[in-house]
Amino acid sequence: MKIRFTALTIIMEMFLWSAFAQTGSISGIVTTTDGSSVAYANIGIKGSNTGTVTDDKGAFIIFNLSPGTYILFASKIGSVRQEKVVNLAAGENLQINFTLSESTGELDEFTVSDNKINQFYRDSVFIVSKLPLRDLENPQIYNAVPKAVLRDQVATSLSEGLRNATGITRLWESTGRGGDGAEFYSMRGFSVQPSMVNGMPSVNNGGLDPSNIEQIDVIKGPSGTLFGSPMISYGGLINITTKRPFETLGGEIGFINGSNGLNRVTADVNVPVSDNTFARVNTSYHTENSFQDAGYRRSLFFAPSFIHKASDRLTFIVNTEFLSRESANAPMVFLNRNVPLSFDDIAVFKSNYRNAFTSNELSIRNPTFGMQAQALYKISTSWTSQTVLSRSNAKSNGYYHYLWDSGDGDTFGRFISKRNGETNTTDIQQNFIGDFKIGTLRNRMLIGVDYFKSDILNSSTGWVGNGVVSMATGEDTGLLTQAGVNNLLIDSFEGNSNAASEILSAYASDVINFTPYLSAMASVRVDRFKGRTAYGSAEDTFTQTSVSPKFGLVYQPIRDKVSMFANYMNGFSNVEPTEVTDLDGSNARIKIFEPEYANQYEFGIKTNLYQNRISATASYYNILVTNRVMADPENINNMIQGAEVLSRGVEISLIANPIDGLNIIAGFSNNESEVVKDNAESGYLGLRPEEAGPERLINFWGSYTIQTGRLKGLGFGLGGNSASEHKTLHRSNIGSFVLPAYQVFNGTISYKGNQYLIILRGNNLTNQMYFTGWSSINPQNLRNVALSLNYQF
Repeated sequence: MKIRFTALTIIMEMFLWSAFAQTGSISGIVTTTDGSSVAYANIGIKGSNTGTVTDDKGAFIIFNLSPGTYILFASKIGSVRQEKVVNLAAGENLQINFTLSESTGELDEFTVSDNKINQFYRDSVFIVSKLPLRDLENPQIYNAVPKAVLRDQVATSLSEGLRNATGITRLWESTGRGGDGAEFYSMRGFSVQPSMVNGMPSVNNGGLDPSNIEQIDVIKGPSGTLFGSPMISYGGLINITTKRPFETLGGEIGFINGSNGLNRVTADVNVPVSDNTFARVNTSYHTENSFQDAGYRRSLFFAPSFIHKASDRLTFIVNTEFLSRESANAPMVFLNRNVPLSFDDIAVFKSNYRNAFTSNELSIRNPTFGMQAQALYKISTSWTSQTVLSRSNAKSNGYYHYLWDSGDGDTFGRFISKRNGETNTTDIQQNFIGDFKIGTLRNRMLIGVDYFKSDILNSSTGWVGNGVVSMATGEDTGLLTQAGVNNLLIDSFEGNSNAASEILSAYASDVINFTPYLSAMASVRVDRFKGRTAYGSAEDTFTQTSVSPKFGLVYQPIRDKVSMFANYMNGFSNVEPTEVTDLDGSNARIKIFEPEYANQYEFGIKTNLYQNRISATASYYNILVTNRVMADPENINNMIQGAEVLSRGVEISLIANPIDGLNIIAGFSNNESEVVKDNAESGYLGLRPEEAGPERLINFWGSYTIQTGRLKGLGFGLGGNSASEHKTLHRSNIGSFVLPAYQVFNGTISYKGNQYLIILRGNNLTNQMYFTGWSSINPQNLRNVALSLNYQF
């Protein structure tokens, strides 16, 4: 019996070896008509789910193909799809090249690919500059966190993905309240919320689901020139690039189970509807409890998207997202900003680390809808038209409460409201993107107009007191049932209010290549802002006009390997009118302010070495924000403009694949921020702003997958985040409260097969108690584990 088994084994091995030996491969290079390489183009075999994408040099290879006749295609959005009939013989290695007729470069297409050498690296996408520029050609810093990192770390929230971006840290979790209920982060010394999807405004009052994320783009600096004022921060912006349909059948199903009742199911299915139409659906269902004694998050997410190539010149793209989310959130714990600080030690807050001070009855619902439709039309070999319509709707319906320091060194009063509101945005853009030569000078030009409209509706209850919390004992005298809270709120109402704004913009940007090594960027934007606020029968309107320039210079001493850059960037913020009076309280009036302005200059170096295996950036920036609103030192009832904040720092980022199977993403930032001009009595002058977050941040993640042998596919990941201390309340007139420095470590063990991936993840392995905040004290998640099971088809 043993002899027969051995003989059978030998025969099977010989058969498998023979079959493998008979397979062939197809490789090649994809270029444009002007000879430029086409990165991330789709390469596939028509009628099957076999395919790949080109690397940064336009090269591709498809292995293990059986002998036969195939129809091989190459495509990219905005380009003319090409097909070639290929006859592959047994064991043959064919070289097939494509030349696509699109010369304006990348207009934003992403596909599923596990074939990249450097899994964590992504070159510049069209969204970052709205022009077909590679990272080394772009005089601006940005950090990309691709879906490969999110999957590697089993990220189940946007915040877990953003911990891989250099110089960004979370200040607040999502509160769910209307208007600004999304998470707050600090970047380059200024607060920012995730408010852009595919380069277009898209608001949310809760968390974003990561299942439809192709890439997170953290774009640094005041980017008002290209993105306008409503959705950016002086420190930069956070953009989500969503997944797009591709041209072959494929997808993935995932299951995640973990600590705190985590259960998550995801599905990603792509279907070619016809030769010219492709559909993709990403969906997820998520339930998770808090690490504290109460609190939960439950959501259902559905995101269908479509691409239709109407002709060789015209392509339509539609992306939609539907999120139904309900959560019970722990109240924010705010230190009192109006009296001398009565707390000086974090110990009392650690003793209440697991106390949520809420109940699961006090939940808030945040349904969100987003839709983007765009048409790409190839006008000529040099010009492409991009027309985009974007709509978003975010609602808040439920209970929001916070704890406010009573100033006695122990107790906090709870204030609660039942919120009922929604935010609607509409954005319409018309862009013309050109890539042409004037004499010997190559120009890549953007000319565009943008119309943005926002409506914020509110019909919430007022705020009422609901008990007192003692930090010394943990005692809570509040009512934590819906019936009890509703009884408190029965006669409370804020009234119906509406705040609307409209912005009409025109902008232009041009990148001129003086030589293959030297290029310059010049950009400008003009915004006409109109605002309206209505409360009952009262209504106020105001208008403002702002101009935002941007300049950049790039020199590549080693072409396509090393670039040195410098930029000047401008951003601005339209300030809402406010009611003021004379010193004695008379002469009440609405005061209209000029926009605030942020001006940044930055210089640094970018590298992309050893065939994209090592990508690094280092830069120094200086941002001065002027014309900020401050209290009038001669009239406590008046506000004036003239305050200034200076923020400067160093950022270093690294994405590396030093050996096959080892991928690294890391960053270091040091930010010095100071209020350099203000009314001294306000207590801010000469101090670091509270929104600036920790001064020093470090992020690191490294993963290694064994490439050969019996343990092939076994992988290990290790990394974490470090932050210096953060003065969450920092004012000379009342004192400062320090959130201690922290180091949090995470790790994974994984196994990857041909069509499946298993990952065991552990976060906060040392079970460290640590806090974030913005004049608040917010405890963060303790040690937790999760098991992820994924199947690809």
